[in-house]
Amino acid sequence: MTRDILDEFEQQRTRPRYPEVAVRTGLVVEDRATGFCGDVVKITVEAVTLRDRRGNHRHFRYKPGGFLVDGRPVTLVRPATNAAAQAATTRVTASGSIASAAPVRAQVARASRIWVEGRHDAELVEHVWGDDLRELGIVVEPMHGIDHLVDAVAEFGPSPERRLGVLVDHLVEGSKEHRLATTVMRSSSHVLVTGHPFVDVWQGVRPRAVGIDAWPQVPRGQPWKDGVCAALGADPARFWPQLRNRVRTYADLEPQLVGAVERLIDFLT
Repeated sequence: MTRDILDEFEQQRTRPRYPEVAVRTGLVVEDRATGFCGDVVKITVEAVTLRDRRGNHRHFRYKPGGFLVDGRPVTLVRPATNAAAQAATTRVTASGSIASAAPVRAQVARASRIWVEGRHDAELVEHVWGDDLRELGIVVEPMHGIDHLVDAVAEFGPSPERRLGVLVDHLVEGSKEHRLATTVMRSSSHVLVTGHPFVDVWQGVRPRAVGIDAWPQVPRGQPWKDGVCAALGADPARFWPQLRNRVRTYADLEPQLVGAVERLIDFLT
């Protein structure tokens, strides 16, 4: 039987409505679906991060009536965005998280790790997500290439308590990186490989950060970084620190790179 649009309207009209509560760091809530209870330590556009009394962190998306506050079902909503008022009372990290108002005690490093291809990748992840990673106790380590990824993952020994997230460049269908990612994720459910389509992590920085409309086209066969620096008349040894320091927040990065890193952090926590 086909559904009438008026039936759908009536169903929506009669759905239970829950009181809205503006989320804030330090608020103690419980996720109704899982029973996970803790205080809010991170607020993003899409989700909140809760920390339970054992120090475990979990991320939950906003959903109508999805949480309990003081035993009552509520809908968590992001606080009203008054830029001037927020700037005076809150600190927003480079990753877009709202930092905890109270001092956060340093966390002992987890057994889980994030691996990235090289030093520049590690520096950029630290530059943008460093506050979040230190609070969560997650260490980022450069691999210096991924040719030996399968053997390295086997040696790492992933497990439920020792998860591994891997961020790779040029993760596109049919590439060497894609084949390696598929192989290692088939070997263990405790490994997640994400990535971006760019040849190099430099390209994951939006070109507007350095005042250009687009990254220069580099001839096939020429190293991408060398070609970019030559086209821009830049010193290769000095360009990377300048580029990295032009990145103020995640908004200066391409969304494919931001999403790849965020998925790894969610996977490990």
